[in-house]
Amino acid sequence: MAHGDITHIDIPVGDMQRATGFYSTLFGWQIAEMPGFEGYPMWQAPNGISGGGLAPRGDGFTQPRSYVEVDSIDDTIAAAKAAGGSVAMERSPITDTSAWAVIVDPDGNHIGLFEGVVG
Repeated sequence: MAHGDITHIDIPVGDMQRATGFYSTLFGWQIAEMPGFEGYPMWQAPNGISGGGLAPRGDGFTQPRSYVEVDSIDDTIAAAKAAGGSVAMERSPITDTSAWAVIVDPDGNHIGLFEGVVG
């Protein structure tokens, strides 16, 4: 993926089993936990490209969140702040080769940032 591509969509859920059944039946998504990501089942759309995760619903995470691939989380956070945005969650590692963060646009929308390679 390239800088600016939507790479992942997280859906907040309160009941993982119910959500897994709902989305797999409704859309034909393949949903499974990956090693190292227990409790966070990943979904894959039939096109083999679109995907994301079913994440536990919690304070500050009540609506689906799209993640955008970026070349540099630090540079993107700086640019977002300069353009009137803010940071909801600072850079945090996912694996040794990847990280994520969450920015907030001037309208209050939370946008996830992804940098690196998972796996």
